[in-house]
Amino acid sequence: MVKIEGTLNELRALLGDVERATTSVIETVEEVKPAVKKTRRKLSQWQRYIKNRTNHIKFKRGPKKGRLDLAAMSKAFKRSKK
Repeated sequence: MVKIEGTLNELRALLGDVERATTSVIETVEEVKPAVKKTRRKLSQWQRYIKNRTNHIKFKRGPKKGRLDLAAMSKAFKRSKK
């Protein structure tokens, strides 16, 4: 911890400068942010297969009803590559 001594006006002057400095840093970071853009990598064949809704195989009954059956989808994907 740091002990700061002084009158109220002196403390306001000191801390006011700190607040202004932090906001100016935040503003400059926000200005620079849009300029930097990540390059997107190409999706793998499996990711492209999963993305296509016609390839979705879902559980029809039981506690997993409605969820994707990834095991069945994996088998179908492997068979489709042959």
